[in-house]
Amino acid sequence: MTQPKIALVTGASRGLGAAMAEALAARGWQVVVVARTVGGLEEVDDRVKALGLPGAGALTLAPMDITNEDAMRHLCRSVHDRWGHVDLWVHSAIHAAPLAPAGHIDMKDWDKSVSINLRATGALIPLVEPLLRAAPAGGTALFLDDPRGGQKFFGAYGTTKAAQITLARSWQAETLRTGPRVLIETPAPMATATRARFFPGEDRAPLAPPRAEAERLLAIL
Repeated sequence: MTQPKIALVTGASRGLGAAMAEALAARGWQVVVVARTVGGLEEVDDRVKALGLPGAGALTLAPMDITNEDAMRHLCRSVHDRWGHVDLWVHSAIHAAPLAPAGHIDMKDWDKSVSINLRATGALIPLVEPLLRAAPAGGTALFLDDPRGGQKFFGAYGTTKAAQITLARSWQAETLRTGPRVLIETPAPMATATRARFFPGEDRAPLAPPRAEAERLLAIL
């Protein structure tokens, strides 16, 4: 019996992360979905089950905070003990701090942005890398860029997101010959709650549905 491919999606309760998890499960993958909100993960699971697709994969719900390093270490150990590897890691977890002038950044939002967008990424890479290296065909990590660094009012979000991608680019350069493969893609503007926070009142008709963008990114993989 062919073993399913294993995916880890961090930030999987909504938006592109949820769409990626659903699209992967529809293709027969076993998907470990991570987010803080139990209800959000359960909704993703319900949508996958509602598809009723023969051969569809399943979700393993992991309601936890990616900034909790002990929890993430335990999760990665559990993944190793159960499957031995991860074929794909999609890192879509992000804190979208409210827009504010640099001179008026709220320090709670700043600290949360650094913790989720940067520090957690730096802690996760060493935990997930061995799982990706153990993948039979070599694992892939997918990072999602949103180049807002240097734009007005995007100080907290843009700075920490740019730093996250800079870290991913270093990892990408370091693993070109050894693996895992590290991909950095910039999704099209999407109709997500995160974008709505940044651009309230925007005409959402031209924006890409997250599911369509998930399908496009999976085609790249």
